[in-house]
Amino acid sequence: SHEATVISGTKLAKQVLKEVQRDVESWISFGNKRPHLTVILVGDNPASHIYVRNKIKAAAAVGISTEIILRPKEISQEELLDMTVKLNKDSTVSGLLVQLPLPDHIDERTVCNAIAPEKDVDGFHIMNIGRLCLDQPSIIPATAAAVWEIIKRTGIQTFGKNVVVAGRSKNVGMPISMLLHTDGEHERPGGDATVTITHRYTPKEQLKTHTQLADIVIVAAGIPKLITTDMVKEGAAVIDVGINRIHDPLTGKTKLVGDVDFE
Repeated sequence: SHEATVISGTKLAKQVLKEVQRDVESWISFGNKRPHLTVILVGDNPASHIYVRNKIKAAAAVGISTEIILRPKEISQEELLDMTVKLNKDSTVSGLLVQLPLPDHIDERTVCNAIAPEKDVDGFHIMNIGRLCLDQPSIIPATAAAVWEIIKRTGIQTFGKNVVVAGRSKNVGMPISMLLHTDGEHERPGGDATVTITHRYTPKEQLKTHTQLADIVIVAAGIPKLITTDMVKEGAAVIDVGINRIHDPLTGKTKLVGDVDFE
């Protein structure tokens, strides 16, 4: 079997946190105010609460102040939009994030577009997405930015390489594909790779045909064990973005697994 190099995302994350902390302190030392993140969390989705807690932890680690605004799942869209408008106008708020998913009676797109683009730390405002698609500087969705950082910091080459992105979600798969296939000479440089995007209607054997040609496989499909060893060529880089909660029959507990079968 081919020995895969495992990139430690955790190690890289620690490095990034250190750098951001330095940047925040230097920003403040120049007389600017400490960045402040406001998070609106609607309802009681346990996963969302964990995600928000992690974001707050990361912010605290780098010296960014935070507040969480909790609202019941019954909140009306109108009330949520009103809150957003207020926070847009509030000069003490540097970044504003509405944790997704939202309850069914609220339209996520409308809410994302209500956030001031320059405060839209998620990068989900239509203006940030549009700029991303035009290779202009923008706030890039965090998961896509993370994949880009992993590739750059690890020295993985993308120019002229074949990449498969498994997953086409608008906030993960799409921005990853966008960054990787675009021109390295543009205002927001891209990876100059040849990108194949696969999704739920890609037949499994087709998927395998594509992944076996790939120099880099990025998996963001939300399907445990979607990618197995036999699907990837020797020396290829595999980046697993998946987070799946599965029931572990051995322990009887729920555990988190990715989309790649690492065994």
